[in-house]
Amino acid sequence: MVKQLDYHTMREVFSRFQAADPEPKGELDHTNAYTLVVAVALSAQATDVGVNKATAALFKVADTPQKMLDLGEEKLIEHIKTIGLFRNKAKNVIKLSRILVEDFNGEVPNSRAALESLPGVGRKTANVVLNMWWGMPTQAVDTHILRIGNRTGLAVGKDVVAIERAIEDHVPADFQHHAHHWLILHGRYVCKARKPMCRACLIRDLCAFEEKNL
Repeated sequence: MVKQLDYHTMREVFSRFQAADPEPKGELDHTNAYTLVVAVALSAQATDVGVNKATAALFKVADTPQKMLDLGEEKLIEHIKTIGLFRNKAKNVIKLSRILVEDFNGEVPNSRAALESLPGVGRKTANVVLNMWWGMPTQAVDTHILRIGNRTGLAVGKDVVAIERAIEDHVPADFQHHAHHWLILHGRYVCKARKPMCRACLIRDLCAFEEKNL
């Protein structure tokens, strides 16, 4: 396993990410906190592009928990049947919508514990919502971040919680808010799983990956 990069290197890495993309955005379409929760929950084992195609029409008719309940599970399935695990996801969306209506007055809560109490909402989903909607410096770790964190030395750990801790502990505070977005986008488009694009990488001289294809 590569070693965690030191503070000064981390600072330079994230300075470069910031210079290249000052305001990175998540790629899931949403209009409010509720549609963000639903979109992220639907994105498990699915692409953001695929989720956006499915939710484009869905969110026009069901952009609140009550509207989703009024739509019903069968009609929800019709909207999202192109997404993997759509039946189970539909059940969870209906369940979480009912809980939001009955226990949270139809509002999406802004605490991790409350969010994680919702069906189909895990730590990653909660962290995405807290970060993107509430502006908290939370770190949503996906497979891209898990891979490139250990490959580059940006966030070293054996599992998603360890990687999350590594980002919180080692990324300078002024970069924390956008850190996971920079890392996800870097892993998705540059530091790819099978063929990392090292020649096009803006941190190639700083990362600890020994098998760079320069």
